[in-house]
Amino acid sequence: MKKFLSNDFLLQSKTAKTLYHDFAKEMPIIDYHCHLSPKDIAENRQFENITKIWLEGDHYKWRAMRTNGISEYYCTGMASDYEKFMKWAETVPHTMRNPLYHWTHLELKKFFGIEKILNPVTANEIFEECNALLASPEFTTRGIIKRMNVEVICTTDDPTDSLEYHQLIAEERLDTKVLPTFRPDKVLNIENLDFFNAYLDKLQETTGIEIRKFKHLQDALSDRIQFFHAVGGRLADHGLETMYAEEFKESEIKEIFRTAREGKEIKGKDALKFKSAVLAFLGERYAEKGWVQQFHLGAMRNNNSRMLGMLGADAGFDSIGDFSYARPLSKFLDYLDQNDRLAKTIIYNLNPKDNEMIATMLGNFNDGAVRGKIQFGSGWWFLDQKDGMERQMNALSNMGLLSCFVGMLTDSRSFLSYSRHEYFRRVLCNLLGNDVENGELPNDISTLGQMVQNICYHNAKEYFSF
Repeated sequence: MKKFLSNDFLLQSKTAKTLYHDFAKEMPIIDYHCHLSPKDIAENRQFENITKIWLEGDHYKWRAMRTNGISEYYCTGMASDYEKFMKWAETVPHTMRNPLYHWTHLELKKFFGIEKILNPVTANEIFEECNALLASPEFTTRGIIKRMNVEVICTTDDPTDSLEYHQLIAEERLDTKVLPTFRPDKVLNIENLDFFNAYLDKLQETTGIEIRKFKHLQDALSDRIQFFHAVGGRLADHGLETMYAEEFKESEIKEIFRTAREGKEIKGKDALKFKSAVLAFLGERYAEKGWVQQFHLGAMRNNNSRMLGMLGADAGFDSIGDFSYARPLSKFLDYLDQNDRLAKTIIYNLNPKDNEMIATMLGNFNDGAVRGKIQFGSGWWFLDQKDGMERQMNALSNMGLLSCFVGMLTDSRSFLSYSRHEYFRRVLCNLLGNDVENGELPNDISTLGQMVQNICYHNAKEYFSF
């Protein structure tokens, strides 16, 4: 029987162990998509206790606690940090076979050197041990980043953001680059008219450009893209249910936009045409700037309207959607490619049924100009666990080139989530190692080791050109 969470955790063969320990383990991290707070990094936040760094904003844990019958009072409510931690500890034994069980204990071991199993019996002792360590300088946000050998962090930022904290960080010339990512999804939300117009008013105030016509919106977005670029941004990101590639005429979009700004409802095909026009425009601007565009597709968000009204968005009431978007995705990429305006692109899917579709879509638009120009993004959200990672890499291997893959990201709000890079690297090395042991790949450790290091680090460094 193997020990739980040993140094060879998830590594099932001798070759897998060699690939991980000799090649993957010490590679730097390029975290090219996350939701970390640039304010926390700029201010070098020191977390008061383990609850603050571990449970604050973590909807993965909240979902598990609710499922285990824990009241909202202990998830997002007014319970003390100690009470919240104890309720999480009560839930942890029930998360066996959920990736939360692995992540929880991997983080305890990696960051705090704690190998005890978290449960109600050990909870108080672990709470005190973690809190004592969190008071030390190596557990500030910057201390954690340095300890994890993080070379680049790309946060996720609204076009109206001042990026003041990114600018403060840049002035300090930290060893780690902290760069903004342009996330303009709110400008697509034309069906929600009050929200849409209020957001455009905010964008108008930010840019100083009066937004009455669609051309004004384009000018305002271009202004913010230029600003993000000047601060070091080189990526854009969109979180969409599906792709939008409805055919449209410029005159139609002008009229749709004018109607919306007058406060009149936009629905159905007109809304789709507007979304398509905005995405096409933005895609062209990203290509002009040499940016990478990312599309996170397939999440069905805010399903529980009662809890949305109580807690707001991003509180753990989202799920995998069942959308069909192969044709619009193809049309969108083709539209940009026709005029050589297709930027480097990463496509993430949330429904595993789309793995093979995405994996084959890449080859349609990889034109030899850039190695791995169109990327199949790593297992995302509900899929960033062992099975999801393996299925994504198997689909990519079968229908594309795994060797060109830009690898893992955290996609997290927690500074302790850098352990997910270790988790990914172990899964990757085990996948390749088992192929060698089964005689499906040659025992060429030098070549395989280089492939592992490329996927863990070098491919991303080359692809993003930070």
